[in-house]
Amino acid sequence: MSQANAVAGKVVLITGASSGLGESTARLLASLGAKLVVVARRAERLQQLVAEITAAGGEAVYQVTDVTKASDLEAAVNLAVSTYGRLDVMINNAGLMAIAPMSARRVAEWDQMIDINIKGVLYGIAAALPVFEKQNSGHFITISSVAGVKVFSPGGTVYSGTKFAVRAINEGLRHEVGAAIRTTTILPGAVESELKHGSKHAASAEFVQAFYQQNEIPADSVARAIAYAIEQPANVDINEIVLRPTVQEF
Repeated sequence: MSQANAVAGKVVLITGASSGLGESTARLLASLGAKLVVVARRAERLQQLVAEITAAGGEAVYQVTDVTKASDLEAAVNLAVSTYGRLDVMINNAGLMAIAPMSARRVAEWDQMIDINIKGVLYGIAAALPVFEKQNSGHFITISSVAGVKVFSPGGTVYSGTKFAVRAINEGLRHEVGAAIRTTTILPGAVESELKHGSKHAASAEFVQAFYQQNEIPADSVARAIAYAIEQPANVDINEIVLRPTVQEF
């Protein structure tokens, strides 16, 4: 079965779709015939994305969404069902990477990462799971990180904690609902996105920028991995994909 045939017609909701991995994934899946619901906080970016997808013959709607609010994600899932009649894939992509040493005690940033990276994923699961259970089908795709495979320290200890948590949550979810519902965790290395701009600790931000400059690969590298997971037959569940720039050591 060709990729286009396998993805075409599937209803896909993507969080954090206004830039980076989310935007790139939306464009690729739309080109393959998926029907999209793209959500993020920036309305203008979403409007432009939807306009470009529809101008190219694709199908997409958007909704301004804050993943730290469970009600926002419920509304996004409701939009998918009311617009297209179902939801096939929930891509929990929104994330924050605020790198700083633990000794800097940037507690507010720890809270933000927990709220976006962990609770945002949980809220996405909570919103989509009843729909998937009613349909007896569905696919959760969650973006973790290579920092969810190996602790990125010093500096990324809390970020790694959130990404290890996401990996554990998705694996537990697979075990609980995997008979009919698929789960995929994507664990990327340095990829071109706004994630690298999340550090406000000056020395850490300088390090992160240099690291990405030396290593990063385009966002569509991850988009293709996501499409690969979606295109598999319903009885094939790609549970984890780790991908890095070839030159990246970490």
